[in-house]
Amino acid sequence: MTVVRRESEGLRAAAERIVRGRCVLFDFDGPLCRLFPGTSSAPLADELRKIVARRGALALLPPAALASIDPQVVLRAVDSARPGDALVAELDARLVQGEKDAARIAPPTEGADDLVRRLAKEGVRIAVTTNNSPDAVAVYLRRRGLDEHFAGRIHGRTGDPRRLKPHPDCLHRALDALGADAADALMFGDTTTDLAAARAAGVAFVGFAPDQDQEGREGQDPGVREAEALREAGVAVIRHRFDDFLAMIPWR
Repeated sequence: MTVVRRESEGLRAAAERIVRGRCVLFDFDGPLCRLFPGTSSAPLADELRKIVARRGALALLPPAALASIDPQVVLRAVDSARPGDALVAELDARLVQGEKDAARIAPPTEGADDLVRRLAKEGVRIAVTTNNSPDAVAVYLRRRGLDEHFAGRIHGRTGDPRRLKPHPDCLHRALDALGADAADALMFGDTTTDLAAARAAGVAFVGFAPDQDQEGREGQDPGVREAEALREAGVAVIRHRFDDFLAMIPWR
């Protein structure tokens, strides 16, 4: 079976699942917006490392956390070494504020607003399942006029970083809140972490990767590498925009 045929069949199956199951879960950063476009998360990651250094705990960070532009990597590393420590709470509080600031200016993902509005119009149950702060998601949804469609169904980071994706906790919470079975749901995610959480929860998965024209030249943006990783992980359907996918859904 060719890759094109496999993706075409996967697209049809995903579109039909939305109509049949009427339950869609969105990751936040990527499928709904670009919370930290390109490498813009790097200053926030540096701030978290400075907090760790001021507390005399820099030795807790492995090389990956010392170099990463992802502030969540820093948070996870400290929590792994000192679960439940006050330093973890301090880092999370700064991360929440940084994500809220980013949400106030984050560019929307092309076609995502229209997809959300159409799903809501058709009575599809929707929720956000994310490793980001629920407060940051709420800031963004209010700004885009989408908050009424989610009606508070934002399932994000809690006080326990160990329950972040790839742990399926936020998906389980979303399914419980929606009164949905995993077999009815479809998730849009942009990383292998999202994929692992969806697989653990038994939820069908559609990958998302932004258009190269939106994010810059190939090799510069982490989203390009994630799309390649999703393909290598066996994801048959990866969308680069949502308007074409929206047109494929066979509404009844």
